[in-house]
Amino acid sequence: MRCLPTGKVGRVSYLPSAVLVLLGLALVAVFVVRLLRSAGRTRSAAEMTKAAVGDRSGLLRARSAALRVAVAERVPSTRRTRQEDSDASRSN
Repeated sequence: MRCLPTGKVGRVSYLPSAVLVLLGLALVAVFVVRLLRSAGRTRSAAEMTKAAVGDRSGLLRARSAALRVAVAERVPSTRRTRQEDSDASRSN
């Protein structure tokens, strides 16, 4: 209790302070929930993008391998293999 200048004893009310603290905590909770939701959406979008890039890079690797095979089949090799060299030396 506090003594007022008039000599009367007054009571200090903590109710407005408690209401403000509770209001502040409620606002912080709302912001945290929003932040966590947006972080979840961002993580989901990042995972989808990573999967799409992985799929495309896999397709690109497969296409380049198929192209190497096609070029190798189409262009005759001028170099002899070791098997051909050993066959040629035996026939001489």
